[in-house]
Amino acid sequence: MAKIRMGEGILRRKPIEHIEETEAGAGAELERTLGLWQLTAIGVGGIIGAGIFTLAGTVANQTAGPSVLLSFLIAGVASACAALSYAEFAGLIPQAGSAYTYGYAVLGEFAGWFIGWDLLLEYTAIVAVVAIGISGYFGFLVEDMGANLPDWMQGAPGTGSGHRFDLFAAVLCLLIAWLLNRGMRSAARFETFVVALKVLVVLLVIGVGVYHIDTGNYHPFFPYGVGGTFTGAATVFFAVFGYDAMSTAAEESKDAQRHMPKAIIYSLIIAMVLYVAACLVLTGMQSYEHIDPESGFSSAFKAVGLGGFADVVAVGAIIGILTVMFTFMLGVTRVWFSMARDGLLPKWFAKTHPTRHVPTRVTWIVGVGSAAIAGFVPIGQAAELTNIGILLAFVVVCVAVIALRRRQPDLPRTFRTPWMPFVPALGAVFSIWLITFLTWQTWVRFAVWFVIGCVIYFGYSYRHSALGGRPPAE
Repeated sequence: MAKIRMGEGILRRKPIEHIEETEAGAGAELERTLGLWQLTAIGVGGIIGAGIFTLAGTVANQTAGPSVLLSFLIAGVASACAALSYAEFAGLIPQAGSAYTYGYAVLGEFAGWFIGWDLLLEYTAIVAVVAIGISGYFGFLVEDMGANLPDWMQGAPGTGSGHRFDLFAAVLCLLIAWLLNRGMRSAARFETFVVALKVLVVLLVIGVGVYHIDTGNYHPFFPYGVGGTFTGAATVFFAVFGYDAMSTAAEESKDAQRHMPKAIIYSLIIAMVLYVAACLVLTGMQSYEHIDPESGFSSAFKAVGLGGFADVVAVGAIIGILTVMFTFMLGVTRVWFSMARDGLLPKWFAKTHPTRHVPTRVTWIVGVGSAAIAGFVPIGQAAELTNIGILLAFVVVCVAVIALRRRQPDLPRTFRTPWMPFVPALGAVFSIWLITFLTWQTWVRFAVWFVIGCVIYFGYSYRHSALGGRPPAE
């Protein structure tokens, strides 16, 4: 009987029809302050960053050549399949937690825990990886101005002679945590302003670069074959999500049911237009063979005699990538907050500030944790922590939207994923395909984190769940 009850317990689901009343009665609440364009800015801030300023050059040079723009389009279409599934859930379940909450409500408690626990690590690692990337651009600018930083503070141990700690990256993580703790209203204003500035820089790069395109650089268009284009798509896929982290802010939206689906779609469309235009300019200005994998646009502008503009690109990269940190730290803190409010983690983590209405405890813990990773872990090792969880979350959301449409087709949905079930099924299949590209070391780290999560779930979360002894929903 105990085994039967355990089996039923891990399948218990949040009642979707009353989920807002359930969350409101849990005590801790977030303040609804975000409008449509603030949500869209958070989404764009999460999507556009290293993809334009670094990844486009790397893939063009090493994997796809000029067809890198098709790599981004393929990845964008695949990502859109998942985005449309997220949009349906965001309008249906306008609560914090994103994939964690959706999985909990449709597939059961353990599935929700599995995704939520995984995203805690993935999102935190993304914040650290992005901080390390910004630190690299910062070092480039400092050296370009003729100054020299002490070796000990320029990188994690093992990344260079004398390196002991990446101080700038760690400080950035703490600054983002401080900003989020100022309250969502002021934090969102800052994010919206910086995203607007970032888009302006990208448009400036495209506008200046377009006058220096040599169409001869587009030949051959497939230097690495069509297979290289698809391999490039698998690589740049990690540059075309971010809306998933933005959807964790649903509970802080003024009108989540109407605005969240629109913000998810708008942010992806804006990002894809900019990605494709930037790739056209980059591969048109310079032959793919000569593009610098680490600073593609800088090398391209130098190649056409605009070396001074490279500093503008570096500043734009710092600004652009900074917003990615904001979006993903927002995401991890809201997932953690939601899990704690549901009782799957100690309620202490779900406490919010009495006037700012943000989960300050969780935010500072994530800030310190990401700072430690950024300061002491080389970027390659940190980056390996960021892949599998996002893809598994996409699989869960795509499968869950199909399951819920079959189980409860009459629920009031403000947005409905088109061409059901083909679109979400394609999103799930593509995500699973990308998972096969991950290294065995990634799987080992994931397995260790999963085992730790299982110990916590069955040792604490199962018995303290807010649903208590509730049987699985019908």
